[in-house]
Amino acid sequence: MSRKTIATKDQSPQRPLTPNAKHPLRRFLRKPFQIIRTNFRAYLTINAIVYGLVITGLVAAMVFPNLNATQVAIQEDNGTADLVRSLFNNPWLFSLTILGVNLTTGVLWIVLPSLIVPCAGIAMFAYKTFTLGLVMAPTTKIMAVALIPHSLTILIEFQAYALLMFGAYILGWSWVRPATIGTRNHRQGYVRGLQQLGWLSLSTLPLFIVGAIWEAFSLRYLVHPLTQWLL
Repeated sequence: MSRKTIATKDQSPQRPLTPNAKHPLRRFLRKPFQIIRTNFRAYLTINAIVYGLVITGLVAAMVFPNLNATQVAIQEDNGTADLVRSLFNNPWLFSLTILGVNLTTGVLWIVLPSLIVPCAGIAMFAYKTFTLGLVMAPTTKIMAVALIPHSLTILIEFQAYALLMFGAYILGWSWVRPATIGTRNHRQGYVRGLQQLGWLSLSTLPLFIVGAIWEAFSLRYLVHPLTQWLL
């Protein structure tokens, strides 16, 4: 007699889709907030330093107008003012230029120094923040009007800088005190801190993009009508 074979269907259960299987975009959005939540006091301190220095620069230039005049003269000498005037009527190109300047500033003043000396970028950009406040001071009526829409620019763009400074702090702390983050040596602490700096740096891109577009278009299309209306 021939032996019969019985074919059976595979009864093995399928692997369920769990919430842990994170989508890359979801991880991109969640990871920076997780880092901020874990180090929330440091994040608040960095923000207080950044916005506090901007306001200090604004007030100092209003009390001592020569400080603002000196910074404006520096921009005239290094060609920054001429570049702004040449791009003013092309807001999209102006936005792209602002974005490039902001990204370059963040890398050169915050990220790179912090990769070499722990937290060096925090000290360097603290000085830079104060001088930027001097430049933006409303020392004339027109500049006072321009500061109305430009206040949103300050809020957005300096939040991006604050995130970079926050990342520099985490890198420096992980590097100098690796035991506090559960790593065994300074090298592991540096790598762990560098990873978190990388996540925070990525999160600044949307802020820099939105800030650059708002800055260019608000200066081009809002300042003049506001000046005509208020002055």
